[in-house]
Amino acid sequence: MKKNIVCIWYDKDAEAAARFYAETFPDSTVGKVYRAPSDYPSGKEGDVLTVEFTVAGVPCVGLNGGPEFKHSEAFSFQISTEDQAETDRYWSAIVGNGGTESVCGWCKDKWGISWQITPRVLMEAMAAGGAEAKRAFAAMMKMTKIDVAAIEAARRG
Repeated sequence: MKKNIVCIWYDKDAEAAARFYAETFPDSTVGKVYRAPSDYPSGKEGDVLTVEFTVAGVPCVGLNGGPEFKHSEAFSFQISTEDQAETDRYWSAIVGNGGTESVCGWCKDKWGISWQITPRVLMEAMAAGGAEAKRAFAAMMKMTKIDVAAIEAARRG
């Protein structure tokens, strides 16, 4: 077991979420599934309690803790993409599987987890600083899913 693992609270669908992430993102896997040894407030003995999984190389554990706590944008996975095709593929996978669109490259999966689908060109523009970053940032602020060509045009001025 790794020393530091991201623990994500789910109502009851940690295993389904982990399997979706493993099917969607490279370097993602589903590991051990642990079942509750006895009844607990949000489940019964034998229900899936925790699931070990990896999302794009990040070790996680999903905890089926029940409906008490909800997700917010205070936590998100940021997935760096190389081009529009990759951006579109991940965006469509998340939103098309019961998720919702947000703004500036953010979306939520059907379990309420926030994702930032961020093309490399946008991060490069921010790193460049100055007028280039300002133009790219202004373009991004008008977007839902990031448009790589529009960011590239904004970088050029």
